[in-house]
Formats: sequence, structure tokens, C-alpha cells
Amino acid sequence: MSFDFKKALKKEVNVGLKEQKIRYGAGSALLLISVFLGNIALLLIGIVLVATGFTRWCPAYSGLNRTTVDPNEPSAACCGHDHSHGH
Repeated sequence: MSFDFKKALKKEVNVGLKEQKIRYGAGSALLLISVFLGNIALLLIGIVLVATGFTRWCPAYSGLNRTTVDPNEPSAACCGHDHSHGH
């Protein structure tokens, strides 16, 4: 499996909603731990996990042509809530 650097820079949603929650949780935990331990590496990893969860884009996944987006989940443009109710 080769890494495509040009594709890695193409910003497309490739982090699914389930993984987004995991990235938020793990990233937040690492940020909190890094504050108590004063560990810069944990701080940076935590920031990256939270940022990739927020944007739902992982450059490493793009370069490896991978995705964890479930085809049945709401579209990337949506926030994940049901907007089908009428007014």
C-alpha cells in the first residue's frame, strides 16, 4: 500500500461519526493528562485528535485512500441531527 501525498492534501470527509466521538474522547483525555504531566507530546497528539475529529478529515487516511465513514450515516454537510421535522 503506497502513500499518495497529493491525495493527502485533498480535504474530504473520511472520519466517520463513531470514530469522531472516539477521537474527541481520546484527544480530550490526552489533553487533560498532558496538563497534569506537562508532557508536550501528549498535548500535540491530543490537539491533532480533537482537530481531526472536529473537521472529520484525517490527512493520513486521505493519503492511504481510507475512510471510516459509514455510507448509511448522515451526509458530511450535516451535523448528525435529524432535520426532517416540518414547520
